[in-house]
Amino acid sequence: MGYIPHTEVERQQMLAAIGVTTIEDLFEAVPASHRFPKLDLPGPLSEMEVASEMQALAEANEHAGDFAMFRGAGAYHHFVPAAVNHILLRGEFYTAYTPYQPELSQGTLQATYEYQSMMCALTGMDAANASHYDGATSLAEAVTVAVQVGRSKRNKIILSHAIHPQYREVVRTYHQGRGLEIVGDEATASLEELSELIDSDTAMIAVSYPNFFGQIEDFAKIVEVAHEKGALVVFVANPLMLALFKSPGELGADIVVGEAQPLGVPLSYGGPYLGYFATRTAYVRKIAGRIIGETVDADGKKAYVMTLRPREQDIRREKASSNICTNQGLMALAASVYLALMGRNGLRKVAQLSYHKAHYAADQIDKIDGYKVWRSKPFFNEFVVKCLKPVSEINNALIAEGIIGGYDLGQDYPHLKDHMLLCVTEMNAKAEIDALVDILKGLA
Repeated sequence: MGYIPHTEVERQQMLAAIGVTTIEDLFEAVPASHRFPKLDLPGPLSEMEVASEMQALAEANEHAGDFAMFRGAGAYHHFVPAAVNHILLRGEFYTAYTPYQPELSQGTLQATYEYQSMMCALTGMDAANASHYDGATSLAEAVTVAVQVGRSKRNKIILSHAIHPQYREVVRTYHQGRGLEIVGDEATASLEELSELIDSDTAMIAVSYPNFFGQIEDFAKIVEVAHEKGALVVFVANPLMLALFKSPGELGADIVVGEAQPLGVPLSYGGPYLGYFATRTAYVRKIAGRIIGETVDADGKKAYVMTLRPREQDIRREKASSNICTNQGLMALAASVYLALMGRNGLRKVAQLSYHKAHYAADQIDKIDGYKVWRSKPFFNEFVVKCLKPVSEINNALIAEGIIGGYDLGQDYPHLKDHMLLCVTEMNAKAEIDALVDILKGLA
């Protein structure tokens, strides 16, 4: 698309319309001494010198590659093939915005359609949107859908305490002032105890798969009770785990949300990340964000378009369920490329490596006097360890040896003082795990 600058005549017309004569008149509020200051810049550098200086500046930042990483808790260190970033950097993707005009945006539309299709395959759901800001806002949007499905006559939202603490905080912030009753996570209620809270006023109950402690729970009973009472069941799921375990769809979920950062999105100091949202067909018209559909053009050729758009741009503002002005489209593309590159078998291999390495680490740590691994339920790539001293003290000792230790659960769950959540992925070599175990032994 060509860029057509304003002509001098047009500029003069615009200046005259606002009552000034020159461009400089627009900056009168800025003191003259600060308008065009003399810049004390160093002399020019060659490309090689600039590259060297920029590299030195970049190295001042420590990153996941500098450490052996054993911390997850919602953000995970996984391998990202170089091809993912190379495709993201293509201009037509890197600068793309909402693809309203299908005749100009078939590439972006198809990529998003593929993302949606693969997320549906992973979650066992019928439809997915083109992403939210992060996993926490996806869960908050699930609350919006559940309340709408209940025609605003059901106002109770039940959250498991084993959902990521920050996700639960975002839900409360997102829906403050709406008169919703958000319960269930004030204490450490089990799924059986949560099921007793479900009644005819319940819009939804949300559980985590795996839960924040890495454990995989049996959801059969709570799903049965929720559906008997007419409430929706929302799963907050790690999408990578779904390559190895049953999908939430098979377990009875109505909506599946979560953080898709493990699928080709680097840690990046906490963002940008990628919230995914998938649901059954019955609720597809209630969900926020964009959805891409497949159709045919006037010549009968396959084409992709934005569809089912209950957004504030398309309907009356007061009818919009959410105000999502931009999304994580580039991150959704990263997930698409990652999933396409890995394929079904590659993704399963990553999940298997994470699972087996985590269980090897858990076995070794469990043998150390003074440490106790939670083993009451199966786990994927994270597990809880009861320690013999404060987690902060252990982590200080680990970081001195180039290891980032576990998440201190005591900061969110006071009854779990001296408990840490350790994470192991395919990125952790056996030597790293053994080094972690040796240091923990030394602290025992």
